Amino acid sequence: MTKTILEMRGITKTFPGVKALSDVNLDVREAEIHAIVGENGAGKSTLMKVLSGVYPVGSYDGKIIYKGEEQHFKTIADSEAKGIVIIHQELALVPLLSIAENIFLGNEQAKGGVIDWDETRGGARKLLGMVGLSEDPDTLVTNIGVGKQQLVEIAKALSKEVKLLILDEPTASLSEKDSAALLDLLMEFRKQGITSILISHKLNEISKVADRITVIRDGRVIETMNTEEISESRIITSMVGRSLDDRYPARVPQIGETVFEVKNWNVFHPLHRDRQIIRNIDLNVRKGEVVGIAGLMGSGRTEFAMSVFGKSYGQKISGEVYLHGKKVDVSTVEKAVAQGLAYATEDRKTYGLNLIDHIKHNTTLANLGGISKMGVIDDMAEMDAANEYRRKTNIRSSSVYQVTGNLSGGNQQKVVLSKWLFANPDVLILDEPTRGIDVGAKYEIYTIINDLAAQGKAVLVISSEMPELLGITDRLYVMNEGQIVGEMPTGDANQEHIMRAIVRAEGKAS
Repeated sequence: MTKTILEMRGITKTFPGVKALSDVNLDVREAEIHAIVGENGAGKSTLMKVLSGVYPVGSYDGKIIYKGEEQHFKTIADSEAKGIVIIHQELALVPLLSIAENIFLGNEQAKGGVIDWDETRGGARKLLGMVGLSEDPDTLVTNIGVGKQQLVEIAKALSKEVKLLILDEPTASLSEKDSAALLDLLMEFRKQGITSILISHKLNEISKVADRITVIRDGRVIETMNTEEISESRIITSMVGRSLDDRYPARVPQIGETVFEVKNWNVFHPLHRDRQIIRNIDLNVRKGEVVGIAGLMGSGRTEFAMSVFGKSYGQKISGEVYLHGKKVDVSTVEKAVAQGLAYATEDRKTYGLNLIDHIKHNTTLANLGGISKMGVIDDMAEMDAANEYRRKTNIRSSSVYQVTGNLSGGNQQKVVLSKWLFANPDVLILDEPTRGIDVGAKYEIYTIINDLAAQGKAVLVISSEMPELLGITDRLYVMNEGQIVGEMPTGDANQEHIMRAIVRAEGKAS
């Protein structure tokens, strides 16, 4: 019989006003991939933070037994010394250090107290190759996208002598190709005797690699399934307490005139003036229409969206933006918002939220005029607005005064959406709106998107999940290497058509 490497017994963790975990029991076997699933706010990440020492012994009730011995982790360093390494959903890299420096931060490759840079760079290259990155180890982390930063996080974890690897939404920022490579890597680790705990909302990935799955709902373990018992329908029912027969809510489009149009848009790299990132993009979205932008990681989708939204990315930007047929100035974020444009970023931690402030202030941040009288904020009006959008987007929190940084990733994403919904834009650009969000919350966000379209808004969705784009949009653009390489009605599209457009474009470029 397979040996048990980890037991967590009676784990209970309480925050002010919220019981995050209630008498949770979990056992993990040696050299298995054990998946933990649940809705946002169910307690998955909290449980792993207890295990890894982020929440130290004494701040929770219960026992952690690892390799047959009870553990009392006071810090992350304590758990890492035992071979337990956690990769958090939130990136923990230093932007102005190089990739190599980040990988070995706290684990420096030194001789006689002096860093051996050849050893550092060589080790980094080897680790980057394991996660499928070909970047120069001397590249600053700030100069690579969020998806590649996640891969650097994984390489950093691999640099330690890991026995139990905890991955919290590791593929949330990755393309399908990179996600598949990472899952293959986990299965290779399993052959090498390394145990993995995988938290993910991507049920197809879990079904592919997990030996067992534990479902957590509202801070309690609902059930643990073995491989032969795993099915997506059973997982979903356990997660949300009900069946979700249709992943995408039905919608009857009522599409009108063109609301948003971009013509001949060109953008150059913010640091390298001669490197063109976006080339001659023409794109439009009509009233009541949901338009998707598909493409592989690095295709330029986010860079395009940010450059249009107040020129938040790039330099030497040229082209024209039209709203309701009128050319408009979107040269700053303030001007873009004033014109009726909103952009919900893929990187909610850095650009989307003030994590040290509460939900109420974050909700109204993009439209202070909507809760002010003669330049003075009306506190009650702000309270009413925050509570209204908390209900509309189903944010799980003790109140609108809960600090946003203490919310789960999915609930933080709902706060980002609330902020822009309160701003009442005509055009809403949603960049990876369901990244790191469970299936139940995804359905709620899809419903919000449908409601926006029904109100006559123009909605542009960027997503790395092709089934999502095919399920919620009316029309698709395909991007590759900073250019539009295809356009098609969603009803005529499938994943093969999208990939064919990308491959065809790459063939022409070569």
